[in-house]
Amino acid sequence: MTRAASSSRPFFYVANKPSGGKAMGIRQARSQRALAQELRQEKQILVRTWALPAWASNESEMSLKDHSAFDSQIAQLVSRGVPLTEALEVASTVVSPGNRERIDQLRHAVAQGTSFADACKQVGSFDSVTVAVYRAAEKTGDLAGACLQLANGARRRLEVSGKAATLMIYPAIVLTIAFIAATLMIVVVVPLIGNSMISSGIEVPLFTRLLVNLGNFIQSNFIPIGSGFLLLLIGAFLFRGTLGKAAVSATRNAPFVRDVVMQQELTRFFSVMSSMTKSGIPLADALHVSAAAISHPKLNRDLQRMRQRLIEGGLFRTLIAQVESLPLATRRLLVAADQGGDLESAFDSLARDHAQEVDKKTDRLMAILEPVLIVILFLIVGTIILAIMLPMLNMTSGAM
Repeated sequence: MTRAASSSRPFFYVANKPSGGKAMGIRQARSQRALAQELRQEKQILVRTWALPAWASNESEMSLKDHSAFDSQIAQLVSRGVPLTEALEVASTVVSPGNRERIDQLRHAVAQGTSFADACKQVGSFDSVTVAVYRAAEKTGDLAGACLQLANGARRRLEVSGKAATLMIYPAIVLTIAFIAATLMIVVVVPLIGNSMISSGIEVPLFTRLLVNLGNFIQSNFIPIGSGFLLLLIGAFLFRGTLGKAAVSATRNAPFVRDVVMQQELTRFFSVMSSMTKSGIPLADALHVSAAAISHPKLNRDLQRMRQRLIEGGLFRTLIAQVESLPLATRRLLVAADQGGDLESAFDSLARDHAQEVDKKTDRLMAILEPVLIVILFLIVGTIILAIMLPMLNMTSGAM
């Protein structure tokens, strides 16, 4: 739910204001024509635009937390008979400051007669799952119920994301501390002690000499090396999305990690399926959108193949039993739920069950990571300390 529409991109624009002055800024829009139309609604005339790369956008995306608060507020107010435009005005106060303008644009579009789903698609940051649920809810007249389902789904995904963030932050902090400590020792401590020993005629082992030479090289070329490292950090920040996907792909099949990743994907899939089926969206359409919400290649492929066979006339209970990338217990439960005509409750129950599994497997993985990270920290820092201690030990044994 956190991504804007894929066709949207940032533009730097110059426009004429009604007062006669100039307005400039960066705004997200599907095209120059769409941007001109948005500005026209604000009584501004577009003069010129420049398309910018995606990372140049100054618009903050709505986080899962914002989506959860927004949907929860809309569900609460609309269910009590509050008009949608007034509910949107209140909802703009519960999201982060960077997204209040977006909700105001949404309220303005709805007030002008645009359907809620179309308005969400226009302003961006509402993905295809959310827009599809809103559109189906408008047809059935149960927007409050749909928003409540989306809020619950976002809340559940927030919990899973929090576990994933904790899992990534802990080793990142430990390895960063190890890297900083090792860098300081190599650049400052090792050359100071090593050069002193070498100048005193003390025999220094080859490994220590290599570290001393490395430290001397970094000291003498500190500015170019530091500049290169800074450029790497900037590049990593600009392409953090691509690097994140690459990291997930690289670790997806790692022992212990693959179980956590699979449970996260299943939680996301069943949360979306629960929200969409409870909003009256046909099962085949719900499968198409829900499968697109997950990134696990095999699971995504199997679900898309199942959807195609479902469209061709296959039975859900027969097809789901053949999706081997799903756990056997999950398949059996879905078969029984389909036979009993209670798939909606089954999807919701599975989303909760897999969220609990994420908790269990994340705790287990953290218990494994802690001693592994301690060993890695010892190997990095301990090796450098050993390089300093070896010549001292040799000198002491020679003196004895």
